[in-house]
Amino acid sequence: MVFSAVSVNAAVVFLLILAAVVLFATEFVPPDVTAIVVIVALVVLQPWTGVETTTAFSGFSNVATITVAAMYMLSEGIHRTGIVRRLGDAISGFAAGSEERLRWTTLSLSGGLAGVVNNTPIVAVFIPMVLDLADEYRISPSKLLMPVSFAAMLGGTLTLVGTSANLLASSFSDRLLGHPFSMFEFTHLGLLGLIVGVVYLATVGQRLLPERVRPTVDLLGEFNLKGHITRLYVRDESPLVGSSIREGLDDVFGVSDGDVLEVVRYDGRHAVPDPEFELESGDVVTVRGDPESIRAAASNLDLWYLPWVHIDQIGPELSAGIGTLVEARITEASSLVGERVGGVDFRQSFEATLLGIQRGETTVTSGFSDIVLEAGDVVLLRSSGRHVAALRENPALSVTTVATEGFLDRTSTTETYREDKQWLAVAIVAGVVGVAALGFVSIGISALAGVVAMIAGGALETDEAYDAVAWDVIFLLAGMIPLGIALERSGGAALVADLIVTVADVLPAVAMIALFYIVTAVVTNLISNNATIVLFIPVAVDVATQLGANAFSFVLAVTFAASTSFLTPVGYQTNLMVYGPGGYEFTDYLRLGGPLQLVLAGVTTFGIWLFWGV
Repeated sequence: MVFSAVSVNAAVVFLLILAAVVLFATEFVPPDVTAIVVIVALVVLQPWTGVETTTAFSGFSNVATITVAAMYMLSEGIHRTGIVRRLGDAISGFAAGSEERLRWTTLSLSGGLAGVVNNTPIVAVFIPMVLDLADEYRISPSKLLMPVSFAAMLGGTLTLVGTSANLLASSFSDRLLGHPFSMFEFTHLGLLGLIVGVVYLATVGQRLLPERVRPTVDLLGEFNLKGHITRLYVRDESPLVGSSIREGLDDVFGVSDGDVLEVVRYDGRHAVPDPEFELESGDVVTVRGDPESIRAAASNLDLWYLPWVHIDQIGPELSAGIGTLVEARITEASSLVGERVGGVDFRQSFEATLLGIQRGETTVTSGFSDIVLEAGDVVLLRSSGRHVAALRENPALSVTTVATEGFLDRTSTTETYREDKQWLAVAIVAGVVGVAALGFVSIGISALAGVVAMIAGGALETDEAYDAVAWDVIFLLAGMIPLGIALERSGGAALVADLIVTVADVLPAVAMIALFYIVTAVVTNLISNNATIVLFIPVAVDVATQLGANAFSFVLAVTFAASTSFLTPVGYQTNLMVYGPGGYEFTDYLRLGGPLQLVLAGVTTFGIWLFWGV
């Protein structure tokens, strides 16, 4: 009767898990909404799930949830001091423009550091740095962030303090076998797994992982236009004040070919302004043309020639963007084929300004009025965001790339850093890690204390701390934690363990180690790694004793598997931390992590057999 009751309860929870997985995979509703649905369902089905209201909300007070939120805040504090930029510059300098070298460096560094520092703050620090590097190297951050999370998890298996699961497993090993882990007890096995994992993530994994976030596109660089785009500030004394663009800027362009791309003033941006657009004092006019001619005219017309930075010294804080850039190819059937550029009114026909033309390996950025357009020519247009859809639908053009609010270079940001707080931020993060590693308080408490210290020390503002938290991730994690509790209370997790025991007499010891690894690795994606340790290490020791096998080898298999939550974003906090910035979908983790999980099952089993025997 007891087994029957437990089976019914477990069946209900398994069905709920299946429904949640389907919703996560299809994203019929946002993942955080699915997590909220799970909370409600657990309470409604309390007779079978064993989860009452208090337990359902326990995920919001769980140490993992608090830790993730605090790590977001600490990461923001590190970012605000400019440390991430300096680290990113060092990595970029070492990579020397090589995307492949960048990938190997970030993965190796995140994995190596996670061996001596808890992997959660490592990922927290790496997220903003990776985003900056992805922008600099024009690659999708989706290609880097999840691999960094996985590498950090693997780095956590290098030493005793790499992750809290190792410390918990050591206490169980001490209690059950009288064999606690030393600091470097399994470093050689962890290093083997890290090397294999980094090689996979840097090679095969790159082909499996999609670009969910599009890389930054430097269309200006591709068309060699960076030297031909100029910004001019209209001063109060300028004779252009009150003049239309048609009247006022003829003197600016003179005999050189040029055009006005945008006018920025206090009320916003005016993309592709009409020739009759009237200029006002304080306007920032972005023009295309010969830079020397424009610079000379600007001096005569009381116009300031501006660098590509914020204009915070001279007016409202408006970014130095040039608006939306559109790259398009002229098709065979295009009405533009055979037309002279000077005879095409791009403003009237396309609500856009022509910036450049590419034909084969030749790029023309000025003096193209007499060029006759041909099929296959690539044109670079400047337009406003609301006109991009119309350009896509225009049969005369085939849009190939859109770069929204393009910038000339990375220096066009005005973000200021609190560089005088860098050493304070470093000391705070070191203190957070050190206090937690020594066991004085949990990582969640030390992280919160670190946030308080950041704010009190001036490295982080309160509103910046709250804004840094990805609240959808917090709700997602808080909703999945009580589901793991339901799996335990309903007897579902114990049922999985019982099924393993039933095949113990059939499989050899080494195969049982592999089986424990695989089952533990799957379950740790549904419940926390610590809960998985608590559940499976006693079972593993019992099975090893029945088989007359090396019980310590079984303990190691469970310990390592519990730290490889590669199949879902909710399996471990670092996966959740990169979920939003990487723009990932739920199934992306299975796509990248599934093959890695199988490879590591074989590698870890082989390593345990080689180093400790079975």
